Amino acid sequence: MLPHAARAAALRVFIDLSTQEMQVRLDGRTLETWPVSTGRPGYGTPKGDFPVIRLAAKWYSRKYDNAPMPYSVFFRGGYAIHGTTEISKLGRPASHGCVRLHPDNARILFNLVRQHGAANTRISIHP
Repeated sequence: MLPHAARAAALRVFIDLSTQEMQVRLDGRTLETWPVSTGRPGYGTPKGDFPVIRLAAKWYSRKYDNAPMPYSVFFRGGYAIHGTTEISKLGRPASHGCVRLHPDNARILFNLVRQHGAANTRISIHP
């Protein structure tokens, strides 16, 4: 086992579909709790545990009319956690399956993933 200073910090993102809430934890300590919007009826958000597969500070949806997806943290194919301009809808399902955050919170999450490393980050999405 590596000494504490030598091992990488474990960043975990937990998304609760029933409460439309995200918790961000570092080494088991909760750093942030934010409202989110996940997939509305007919557009489910993938459930399970996922690695981070890609980061994009500026991204636009090719599938949905070039909708802005700032500070995207991709976890499965085209699904990502990202900022939204529709902040009034946070706290209830409203997306096409992605996990939407307030843009300020998306920036914080993006920077945490970058700081601690995509390989040290896991995303858990559960009902």
